[in-house]
Amino acid sequence: MNCIEDSKLTRIGIFYDGNYFLHVSNYYNYEHQRRARISVAGLHEFIKNLIAQEEKTSVRLCQIVDAHYFRGRLSAGEASQNQLYYDRVFDDILMSEGVITHYLPLKNLGGKKEEKGIDVWLALEAFELAFYKRFNVLVLIACDGDYVPLIKKLNTLGTRVMVLSWDFEYVNEFNNQMTTKTSQYLLKEVTYPVAMQEIIGDRKQNNDPLINNLFVQPRIPKQEEILIDENTPLQESTILSLKQGYGFIKNPPNNLFFHHTDLIDVDFNDLEEGATVQFSIGSNDKGESVAKNIKRIFAANAQA
Repeated sequence: MNCIEDSKLTRIGIFYDGNYFLHVSNYYNYEHQRRARISVAGLHEFIKNLIAQEEKTSVRLCQIVDAHYFRGRLSAGEASQNQLYYDRVFDDILMSEGVITHYLPLKNLGGKKEEKGIDVWLALEAFELAFYKRFNVLVLIACDGDYVPLIKKLNTLGTRVMVLSWDFEYVNEFNNQMTTKTSQYLLKEVTYPVAMQEIIGDRKQNNDPLINNLFVQPRIPKQEEILIDENTPLQESTILSLKQGYGFIKNPPNNLFFHHTDLIDVDFNDLEEGATVQFSIGSNDKGESVAKNIKRIFAANAQA
């Protein structure tokens, strides 16, 4: 009887609040000393090991049987070409890890594009799938107290809930203090509240592969020629300064601001001051000139 009981599979369902996950990943990529995005594959492996520890079972018997990602996003007509490319890259990552995506178009609310209804959709799907698929543990990657009713309903099913949360503060490029805190009402209702910032920040675990693999490993930039359309009006200059996700390109008499979302085929963390770039000049929401469509030009190109 004990052998049968010990061999039972622990079925795990994972549900991502996509906007929150992107916010956390951007924080570690641009603000935190790690300077790397959260790895979906590494996060899933970490979850399985943590649940095995909490449930006092083998990692082999802890399996992710369902994973879902919910987010509002711009339509193809509204998004820039660069944004469409990165959306597709991330979709490929999710697909490779078996994560099912659920998107709703962003709504125009008071002149601002915002998510509407995505948290309700996540809650309904999570409860329905927990009911039919009988997850032993449902993992919620979210921070909003709006998910408290979902957790209470899951508790009635006997589904144990784990919430992965991150609390952090930083100053953004506009010198504004940004704070992210998880709802205490949410954490009180769950079986396994997990403060990820404490686990990642624990110096004792600096060499733990499970912790290090939570982050995308650095890649070597491609030293290959970048083909530029001759009909595209482009400028060439050097990077003057870099900060947390943004920087300035030398362009007398006024240096040009640029944001990491306007980079093409290069990650912000692969840039350095003095690097040569090609770019076009566009305008921001205030009508100010900024650099757009920025491509890294390597020394081999300059000599050619």
